[in-house]
Amino acid sequence: MEIIYRPYIDPEFECLIERIYPPWVCIDNDSCKDCTLVKVDSANKHGILLEMVQVLTDLDLVISKSYISSDGGWFMDVFHVTDQLGNKITDESLILYIQQALCASRGGISKEVRLRQGRNVTPGLKDLALEMTSKDRPGLVSEISAVLVELGCNITTAVAWTHGTRAASIFYVEDGLEGGPITDPIRLAHVQEQLENVVKAHHEEGEKWSVRLTTPAGGHTHKERRLHQLMYADEDYESCRGCDGSGSSAHKKGCDRTHVNIESCKEKGYWIVNVRSRDRPKLLFDTVCALTDLQYVVFHAVVASRGTLADQEYFVRHKDGYTSNKESERHKLTLCLIAAIERRISQGLRLDLCAKNRMGLLSDITRVFRENGLSMSRIEIGTRGERAVGSIYVTDASGDEVNPNAVELVRKEIGESIIAVHKSHKWAPQASSSSRTSHKIHNRRIEEEEEEDRPRFSLGSLVWSHLERLSSSFGAIKS
Repeated sequence: MEIIYRPYIDPEFECLIERIYPPWVCIDNDSCKDCTLVKVDSANKHGILLEMVQVLTDLDLVISKSYISSDGGWFMDVFHVTDQLGNKITDESLILYIQQALCASRGGISKEVRLRQGRNVTPGLKDLALEMTSKDRPGLVSEISAVLVELGCNITTAVAWTHGTRAASIFYVEDGLEGGPITDPIRLAHVQEQLENVVKAHHEEGEKWSVRLTTPAGGHTHKERRLHQLMYADEDYESCRGCDGSGSSAHKKGCDRTHVNIESCKEKGYWIVNVRSRDRPKLLFDTVCALTDLQYVVFHAVVASRGTLADQEYFVRHKDGYTSNKESERHKLTLCLIAAIERRISQGLRLDLCAKNRMGLLSDITRVFRENGLSMSRIEIGTRGERAVGSIYVTDASGDEVNPNAVELVRKEIGESIIAVHKSHKWAPQASSSSRTSHKIHNRRIEEEEEEDRPRFSLGSLVWSHLERLSSSFGAIKS
């Protein structure tokens, strides 16, 4: 094992540096004719790259290019972004929101800007969070939501992913009768017990499952990042069957899997992580999330895509300065990256929902799906004012395409709550109806760039000016 020795730096000193040199954010609409440049300079700290990417993806912005340099104590990043229609970011309130969100350590986002943007990225600090992992099976969410209604709990937000044979979900709930948080410890214990009984009933002795009630008052983790953490703790990555080391050659033969190749750079003490996969929305967020939660620091990176494929290259080192050459550690990182990329992939149909918010709404909708033999592979439901909005991805009970007749029966029974139906592909889930236009623009740009060869990223290109020059050859990778 190779060890990179570093001087000890007091954490209080790091905070002082950040206060003296707060993040600098520039929103540049002049340098590029077809996108907005979001430039960020900041004192470096672990997780700062994920924080930046998270802000932009929460706003549904498309990151068309990104290049990162953070060697030493300073972080520099440039994101090329557009809105979902492929236009520059010109709305002054949105620009102000981005600037304040990227500089949240200096006081956060003002109430006026947040309300004008209509953004509520995180639930209330007093919301009760139900975190659950279990084996995947049809009707699971329906049963859980029905039990919560019987216990007088109103679901304000629900997100759930499935990967392989495993499922993870997060429900934010409040008192369904009086509103506000549920604080009675006896009632909380009863809710916990009833939910455990539902999940446990469908597991054999020794099978993994977990049910946890928590109040995130001590600091809230982004819900999608938390889903990644739950599935990692559930060890869903052990079932991955991606490829490693074969890179682009395998894709030329028609391989559809995610490819991860990890090499050592002994001169600098880095691991060079190359990832090739199908391009899709939020790919960059999911990859950086995995690296950050596995305690790897990204020192330099270039991300790009050609055609329908995305290439990501990271120069990383473990947070403690160690770079291990153990094959077991490389293999684990490979599987974890593949799992992070594949968890968000959903097959089947995406049903967009919008209905007046009420207690038991999710229970009623998921009951209809279950009674019609439909299985839900992914759920993202939240509240916006008095409305409940979101999407549910559905397949049949075997995980295959849904019969159109079954969808029509569901639409008739649920009524006007289903406002749109989109066909979802295995590697490229459809975005909202407005983003289909941007997808066409994106494909047209890719066709124009397809003939160009992507230059290899090397240690000699780590200087900022060289990164600027290299970026002109990169295609688009969705955020």
